[in-house]
Amino acid sequence: MRVKKAIIPAAGFGTRFLPATKAQPKEMIPVIDKPLIQYTVEEIVGAGIRQIAVITSRGKSALEDHFDLSPELEVFLEEKGKMDLLEEVRGISGLAEFSYIRQAHMLGLGHAILMAEGFAAGEPVAALTPDDIYDCGVPCIKQLIEVFEERRASVIVLGRVDKEGTKKYGIIKVKKQLSDRVFEVADMAEKPGPEKAFSDLGILGRYVFTPEIFEAIKKTSADARGEIQITDAIRVLLNSQPVYGVLFEGKRYDCGNKLGFLEGTIALALKHPEFGGPVRDIIKSLLG
Repeated sequence: MRVKKAIIPAAGFGTRFLPATKAQPKEMIPVIDKPLIQYTVEEIVGAGIRQIAVITSRGKSALEDHFDLSPELEVFLEEKGKMDLLEEVRGISGLAEFSYIRQAHMLGLGHAILMAEGFAAGEPVAALTPDDIYDCGVPCIKQLIEVFEERRASVIVLGRVDKEGTKKYGIIKVKKQLSDRVFEVADMAEKPGPEKAFSDLGILGRYVFTPEIFEAIKKTSADARGEIQITDAIRVLLNSQPVYGVLFEGKRYDCGNKLGFLEGTIALALKHPEFGGPVRDIIKSLLG
């Protein structure tokens, strides 16, 4: 089974970034010179996937506009002789084939992924949260796909987390460690806290699912907030088939909160071929 499709859940309000997100989607906030969601799209494309479903909601039309053609802008850039910018703008609309699915009510990540059942059409599918920027030699989602192709089972990304991280992420219980980076999952819990955490292995926003995930989501009960958590759905899936976790190789920036967003912006700016040197000088001057 080849993974040819990916889902990006992007329907949330982005309340942690208010007031910046009052009139624009959080996913469109720029990190250096690209909106946050474009990093996720480029990760997907870098893994060889061309079909992408974006789960959206009211007020998210800017996402569709960004990945669409912009004839007026292209004509303007061509007339001004700004051919480098023209090529870059045209490249964005040609990155992938996009489908947009409206989610009327935000009922958790599991529900958002379920919205794309028709898009998946019985095929395996990747799912990526756009809050995370992964800076990896091999795209993070491709690292998962490689294990999926070997194991023919659902795969989730893992990272080591501290005690605070156990309050923010789903945490797995290990059934068996298969290599330095690959684990078979026995169980998991959503944000259990340090006292109840099975391990220090957190689930960090990247998944590759067999088609059976959609039936598992349908069987999953909503939590106390009325949301369907994907971790609970994966627990249902574990009743019928194995699930594996992969410790990714690379660096992750959690841009879903302000401090992580600032960290990611600074780190990527320092690596940028044009801005790296000047940004380093600015930081030195600010630090005295």
